[in-house]
Amino acid sequence: MQTEEHDSGLKAGLLKSCGTCRVLVGVTGSVAALKLPVLVSQLLQLSGVDIRVVTTEHAKHFYNPAEVSVKVYDDKDEWELWTQRSDPVLHIELRRWADLFVIAPLDANTLGKIANGICDNLLTCVVRAWDTSRPLLFCPAMNTAMWQHPITAQQVSRLTEFGYVEIPCIAKKLVCGDEGKGAMAEVSTIVSVVKQYLPIPDESSQKTSM
Repeated sequence: MQTEEHDSGLKAGLLKSCGTCRVLVGVTGSVAALKLPVLVSQLLQLSGVDIRVVTTEHAKHFYNPAEVSVKVYDDKDEWELWTQRSDPVLHIELRRWADLFVIAPLDANTLGKIANGICDNLLTCVVRAWDTSRPLLFCPAMNTAMWQHPITAQQVSRLTEFGYVEIPCIAKKLVCGDEGKGAMAEVSTIVSVVKQYLPIPDESSQKTSM
């Protein structure tokens, strides 16, 4: 009975949308995932925006779901939603729902997966099925030594070749104590770039149309 109610809740969450612009936020296993609640909160301040989150299992280590004010989908939801042939496939439904996908943070592991077409969890399946006519933004975040590895530049370049938009990482003192490039872009920067890619009508045009 509880499983049926859970499945119904998942389906209802996708069908209902209170905004005109639908943003899917992806979060992966970097310590920068700590900023997810703040990122979601600031994105919700944009006019007409509706938010959903898709998380990897490792990302859950860094944030408290109770502090995230929107629906968060994970691998368990993907498998529980589908029980027979007529059921929706969650990563396809999320792909259809979203107007824009922003992955913040994108850790080194998931960067490598996406660059090589690997889709072994809910988030990477959404990426693999993503409509490339819609914006996909990614915010790399990793230790400086990992960022400086030669393969990182190759993988970031591969993602931009797919048409995805990089929101570059920044240099600062990292949580691990190292200092250098590799930190996720500031939340304010991410929100600003998201805003640039969303077809959000300004208030004056809305008043004119009324």
